[in-house]
Amino acid sequence: MVKKPQNAPAYEADQIKVLEDLEPVRLRPGMYIGSTGQSGLMHLIEEVIDNSIDEALVGACSEISVTVHSDNSVTVEDNGRGMPIGIHTETGIPALELVMTTLHAGGKFDNKSYHVSGGLHGVGVSVVNALSEILVVEVYKEGSIYRQEFSRGEKRTELEVVGSTEKRGTRTTFMPDSEIFEEIKYNFPKLSHRLRELSYLNGGLKITLENEAAGVKRTFQNKGGIASFVQELAEKKEPIHPKPIYIQGREAGLEIEVAMQWTGSYDESIHAFANNINTVDGGTHLTGFKSTLTKFLNEYGRDKKIIKKDDSNLRGEDIREGLVCIISIKIPNPEFEGQTKTKLGNPEVAGIIGSVLQEQLGLFFQKKPKIARIVIEKSVNASRARQAAAKARNMARRKGPLVSSTLPGKLADCSNRNPESCELFIVEGDSAGGSAKQGRDRNFQAILPLRGKVLNVEKARLAKLLDNAEIIAMITAIGTGIREDFTLDRLRYNKLIIMSDADVDGAHISTLILTFFYRYLPKLIVEGHVYIAKPPLYQIKLGKKIDYLYTDEELERYREENTGNYSVKRFKGLGEMNPRELWDTTMDPDKRILKLIEIRDDLEANDIFSTLMGTDVALRRDFIWENSDKITTLDI
Repeated sequence: MVKKPQNAPAYEADQIKVLEDLEPVRLRPGMYIGSTGQSGLMHLIEEVIDNSIDEALVGACSEISVTVHSDNSVTVEDNGRGMPIGIHTETGIPALELVMTTLHAGGKFDNKSYHVSGGLHGVGVSVVNALSEILVVEVYKEGSIYRQEFSRGEKRTELEVVGSTEKRGTRTTFMPDSEIFEEIKYNFPKLSHRLRELSYLNGGLKITLENEAAGVKRTFQNKGGIASFVQELAEKKEPIHPKPIYIQGREAGLEIEVAMQWTGSYDESIHAFANNINTVDGGTHLTGFKSTLTKFLNEYGRDKKIIKKDDSNLRGEDIREGLVCIISIKIPNPEFEGQTKTKLGNPEVAGIIGSVLQEQLGLFFQKKPKIARIVIEKSVNASRARQAAAKARNMARRKGPLVSSTLPGKLADCSNRNPESCELFIVEGDSAGGSAKQGRDRNFQAILPLRGKVLNVEKARLAKLLDNAEIIAMITAIGTGIREDFTLDRLRYNKLIIMSDADVDGAHISTLILTFFYRYLPKLIVEGHVYIAKPPLYQIKLGKKIDYLYTDEELERYREENTGNYSVKRFKGLGEMNPRELWDTTMDPDKRILKLIEIRDDLEANDIFSTLMGTDVALRRDFIWENSDKITTLDI
C-alpha cells in the first residue's frame, strides 16, 4: 500500500553517491537495456517510471502520469519530492546533472533517501539519457520550476529556474535516439499491463497512461491493493471461497503482504514481488511462503481431523492446486541474483515471511473455519487425483508414450539425428499433414499431423491428458517428458513449429496447442524452441508470376497498386495447398515466416491463458474483442 506522504525523509544533494561514469552505454547499449529493439525501448520507460515508483514507496508520491506523445517522445511525471537540485559537495556540480550524466549515481545507495527501492540494482535514468536524442528534466520544488536539457548522455543547458509553481515533483521527457534504435515502436498492451500491476502493488497510487496518437487515456488506481488483484485473477478460475485471504505484517524492517484465493482450477498461479519487481524465478520469499503453507495446512488438517489418521501428508503441489496468490515484500537491502533481478536471495526473508504467514493464517482460520475446511478438502482431493495420475503415468511409461524410443505411428520423422538441425511441424489435420509430408525436406523436417481440435488442458487434470491420443502423440514425438518428468536434453527437435490454417479455427487450434506447451512444457517456450508458422491467405497469379499475400490489408494494397488480368485465390486452409505451394510459402527456411513464442511477463501470460481457455465465455469474448494485439510474437 502507498504510504502517507508526510513522513518522507529529506532528499538532498549530498545524499547522491557516485559510482561510475556513462561512457560504455552508447557503445554497448544491449549490456544495459537488453536489446535495441522494442524491449529495450520499454526498458527506458520503465527506468524512468521506477524512479517515480520509488518516491511512492517512501510515501512521497501519490500520482504518476505516463504520456507517449505523437512524435514518439515519452513523458513521465510524478508529484514526489522532486530530484535534488543543489550542488553536490564531492563534485561541485548540480545533483540533477550528476544523476543524469553518471551511471549508478543516485540516492538509493545509503538507505537514507529511500528506505526501500526497486531501482537499486537497475541501470538508472542516466542510461535513458545516454540513449536519448534529447532528454528534458523539469523539477518542481520549493516554489520554483528548475529545468535542464541533455542529449546522448551530456548536458545541453545549465540547470536554470524557468518559472514558479505550487506543484512539486519531477517531469522527465525523452526522445529515444534513432541512431541506437532502428524502429521506435512501443508495446502499449505491455506498458498498460505493467502500470496496472504497479497500481495493485501500491494500493491507492493513481497512475495514468496516455497514448496521444491513438487518443486513448487510461487511469489505474486500486485502493484494494493486491487483494483486489488476486480477486480479479481468481474470478476467471471459479473461486471456491468468496474473498481472498489477505495477510499483512512487518518484522525486522521487512514489510509483507500476501493475498491468496483458491479456485476450481488445476494449476497454481503464484507471483512473487520484491520492491515492486516481479521476481519471476522466485527466491527466498517464495520458498518461505511455500514451505510454511504446506507445513501449516498439514498440521491444521490433522488437528481438525480433515486429513485422516492413516492418510499421508499433503504435498505442496496438492495444497497449491488452484491457488491464485500474490506475494509482495518491501525490503531495505534486496539481494537480487543478476542484473535482471529475477530472483531474490536474502536468506533471512524465508523465516520472516514464514513466521508472519503462520501467525496470520492461524488467526484467519480461527475466524473462518469453513474456508479452512474447503481449502484442505480440495487439497485432499488433489492428492487423490495426483496419486491416480501417478498410476496412469506409470502405466503410460510401461506402454511407452511418455519417455520412449517408440515414436507415434502418425509421425513422419526426419532422417537427420542431430536435434540442433531438426524441426517438427505440428500440423492441423490429416489433409494438410499429407501435403506437408510430401513437400518437406525429409533430411531435417518431421511432420506430426493432429486430428481435430486438441484437448483444452486448462480444464483437464493430468490423468485426462494421458488418455488423449493427440496429446500423447505430441509428448512422445517431442521426447522431453512433461512437468516433473521433463528433461530438456531429450528434446528431439530444435524447432517445434505449430502450423494451422490462417483463419479463426486455425488460431483456436494454435492457442489450444500453446496452452498445452505453457502449462506442461513451459521450459520449451522459455528456451526459444516454440514457433508458429504463418501461411498465406491469398495466391496472386499474373501471367507466370505468382505472389503470396498474408493479410486482407496486403490484398487491398496489391489491388490499389496493380492493374491487369490477374487472378486471386483465397486459401481456406492448409489442405488446399499442394505440396509445392506449402513448401514455397510456409516450410522453406529461406522464404517462410515463423513467429517465435515468448513469455515476456509470466503473470500476464497466465492471465491471458486463463481468460482465453477458461470457463468464462463472456470474459473471453470481451478480451478477444478488446485485446487482439496482446499476444506478443517475433517474426523470424
